[in-house]
Amino acid sequence: MREVPLWYRFAWFLGRPPDLSKHQWKLLGLLAAVSFFEQYDMYLFSLNLKQIQAELLISEADVGFLGAIVRAGAFLAVFLAIAADRYGRRLMLLITVVGYTLFTGATALSPNAEAFVVFQMLARCFGSAEVLIAAVVIAEEFAPENRGWGIGALGALQACGAGFAAIMFGFVEYAPYGWRSLYAVGLIPLVLIAYWRRSLPETQRFQAVEHAHQPVMKNIGDLFSNAPRRTIGIFGVVFGLALAGSTAGFFAPKYLQDVHDWEPSSIAMLNLVGGALAIVGNPLAGWLSDRFGRKPITILFTGMFSLTALAFYAIGGVFVPLLWVGLIFFVMGSDVTTTSYGTELFPTRYRSTATGFRAIVSTAAGILGLTAVSLMYTVFESNWTSISVLCVISLIAPVMVWLFLPETAGRRLEEISPD
Repeated sequence: MREVPLWYRFAWFLGRPPDLSKHQWKLLGLLAAVSFFEQYDMYLFSLNLKQIQAELLISEADVGFLGAIVRAGAFLAVFLAIAADRYGRRLMLLITVVGYTLFTGATALSPNAEAFVVFQMLARCFGSAEVLIAAVVIAEEFAPENRGWGIGALGALQACGAGFAAIMFGFVEYAPYGWRSLYAVGLIPLVLIAYWRRSLPETQRFQAVEHAHQPVMKNIGDLFSNAPRRTIGIFGVVFGLALAGSTAGFFAPKYLQDVHDWEPSSIAMLNLVGGALAIVGNPLAGWLSDRFGRKPITILFTGMFSLTALAFYAIGGVFVPLLWVGLIFFVMGSDVTTTSYGTELFPTRYRSTATGFRAIVSTAAGILGLTAVSLMYTVFESNWTSISVLCVISLIAPVMVWLFLPETAGRRLEEISPD
């Protein structure tokens, strides 16, 4: 019987764990804890979109633009990710946790739509950087045969923050200040930051290459010149996935309320029960990619996401809850395999920089997708038809995996991408 920490016994969805050291278990627990509330904050916006839209007087045609501006905050995350290659993973993780926590709390005080956008954009900046750096830490500290599982487990535990947001959303109509009270809950991580500061270690690989840092511009240049095929491949996959993934997930709660007349409590229940099933996609995708290879599993999950998302917005009735579960299952699994690829394809000295630029591509695709929905609304007079068009285009992702990306499962990072 493997020795596991106490908290793992409540994480049934992670399945049978691999053999991990105490250091690796501690690292996974700490990173999951700091990522939990980042996911909570991010999902609150989508869940409360209808309520925020009504209180802050946002028109239907501007909803997509609003989401696009907020997501633009992830562009700024690249600077924090680059800093992690210069000043260390540990320091920048602590800075990002404080940053997204403070701006999440500030969102509760938003007097108008403009202030809401600014606070959420900055929260997305720090939160996105935290998620990126956390994945780098797992990749650098876990054994080759367990890297995919580790990143998948981290993603699943992060996603529990979305489940917590769904539970809180079920009470939005009874909270004293409505959706604002839910954002105030996001201040909780500030209470724990002192413990994380003492307990979160620096990665051994970063310490090993710390003396050999290159100038920032050289790291950026090498990212695009040393292995352009890999860079084009992973960025193309991320672009195709985010183009439809951002819009399909963002509009789902509003779609259920507007088209299928779901109540907030019903959406909260779907997120809680259905999300508990869909969350298995994280560790399962990681385990499958460790065992059968990153390439075939990434092709499978990205392709199935596009098809499931398309069906969700095209088919009604009793299939809607099942399709929602499938949509979340495959998008989570796709995120795990693409994140694994993104941390493995580049050397330690600019691995975090590469994750930052990957976030830029993902954010740009997400903004383009949300903007396209608003623009196509003038043609189709339906946000849902517009999203379906993007789902078809997103099938480019599995094609890019097949054409451009090598197999990385089970190989040491130094073998895949030596410094």
